[in-house]
Amino acid sequence: MRRFMNFVAGALCGALVGSVTALLLTPKSGEGLRNQLRQRTENFRDEVREAYGARVAQLETELENLRTRPSKKTDE
Repeated sequence: MRRFMNFVAGALCGALVGSVTALLLTPKSGEGLRNQLRQRTENFRDEVREAYGARVAQLETELENLRTRPSKKTDE
């Protein structure tokens, strides 16, 4: 039982030290981190939309080229 209590005490002390260290070393506040994450998410979403639009335009151009290209018929 004593070993278990020592383990629990050590785990609680480690959690306390880890929590205090995280609070002291965090570069931004929680709101600052949320704002930064939101901004990065919006930027990523915009980049994906731009890439999607560019790819769709490219594929539409290729499709139009294929439609207007004279077809080669091979009669055997």
